[in-house]
Amino acid sequence: MIPRYTLPEMGRIWSDAHRYALWLQIELAVLEAYVQTGRISPEVYSEIAARVRFSQERMEAIEQQTQHDVVAFVESVAESLGDLGRYIHLGLTSSDILDTATAIQMKESCDLLLQRIDHLCTVLKEKAIAYRDIACVGRTHGVHAEPMTFGLKFLLWYAEFQRHRERLAATRQRVAVGKISGAVGVYAHLEPEVERIVCTKFGLQPEPVSNQITQRDRHAEYVLTLALIGASIEKVALEIRHLQRTEVREAEEPFRPGQKGSSAMPHKRNPITAERLCGLARVLRAYAMAAMENVALWHERDISHSSVERIILPDASIALDYMLDRCIWLIAHLRVHPDRMDENLRFTKGLIFSSGILVALIEKGVSRVDAYRLVQRNAMRAWEAGTDFIAAIRADPEVMQYLTPDDIARYTDIEYYKRHINTIYQRVLGDSA
Repeated sequence: MIPRYTLPEMGRIWSDAHRYALWLQIELAVLEAYVQTGRISPEVYSEIAARVRFSQERMEAIEQQTQHDVVAFVESVAESLGDLGRYIHLGLTSSDILDTATAIQMKESCDLLLQRIDHLCTVLKEKAIAYRDIACVGRTHGVHAEPMTFGLKFLLWYAEFQRHRERLAATRQRVAVGKISGAVGVYAHLEPEVERIVCTKFGLQPEPVSNQITQRDRHAEYVLTLALIGASIEKVALEIRHLQRTEVREAEEPFRPGQKGSSAMPHKRNPITAERLCGLARVLRAYAMAAMENVALWHERDISHSSVERIILPDASIALDYMLDRCIWLIAHLRVHPDRMDENLRFTKGLIFSSGILVALIEKGVSRVDAYRLVQRNAMRAWEAGTDFIAAIRADPEVMQYLTPDDIARYTDIEYYKRHINTIYQRVLGDSA
């Protein structure tokens, strides 16, 4: 049974309920900081903390009139406090709350995505080791090139997602930045110490210099990093799509009992998950472009970025979370056909060893130009006629005046092409290889 993706955690992070809860926590954290800086008494804070309430329904009713979500939030909270309501949002601007909450959401999202990447890397490493020695043909431009091993594909992806982990961890650090500095960032009605206290409480760093907002290069980096990870997922998915082609058939997606591939053709087993991942990667790249457009705003701030972020930040986070989940499933349950790999290795009747014969001739003292001419001449004849390339080489007296049967045997042995595989694995996996 193929498990369905659910998004309770990432969905919760970007839910309205969590966002409003963070707003309230930040407002109360500011009041706690005011106690520490002597602006309000501990008794006032204690009474506010005991009495404060928030109703999303009431907030949304107020917003219908104010057309401003933070104003509606503040007024709805203040209603629950009576005279003490005057302390809510004291000295702040909307973006102090909005941007600090968004920073927390991006930080939480990074933590969840890092867990997903770790899981994906574990699965990729397992497959890399399992298929380390399974020979397959390498392809360049979609054309058979030289022998390699199937495990190297997974090892390459593992190394790439390790880099993504490093990128995402660095991005997490740069987006985990709060801002409690007032309307244009000059702390006109509060002290910088308040910002430090609040940010420390939520595991954030204070924005060193701000205007009305946290600068959007941080948000752009977040979405760009997600889009880059998505591009590598697309890379994996695209390879699987090719490997599942009828003419190749070296690997394929799981196909569960009762699943249908086509309404018209009952034989069809299509790489639908891989195709879905390729499509979603396009969406992430589009979001990355929108995020970069948000960097340049008028003066100390306009609101043109706000509507964009309400879509791209939750959508990009949830989309990548889903893509990682499905990529993990796809790799973990991939159906692999080594027998078909062996057939494909032999499909071109030895042409994949042309580079070995070229090297052998050069090592015997033949110029590269002449060696290439001799090998290509036989390769083209074999390709056009569908005949055996190695037999053609052995039958060419101009070639055989330089090579011995042992030379040919060495450079047409699959093991020759696999002899440095362990070195590559050691470089990537270390002792765990």
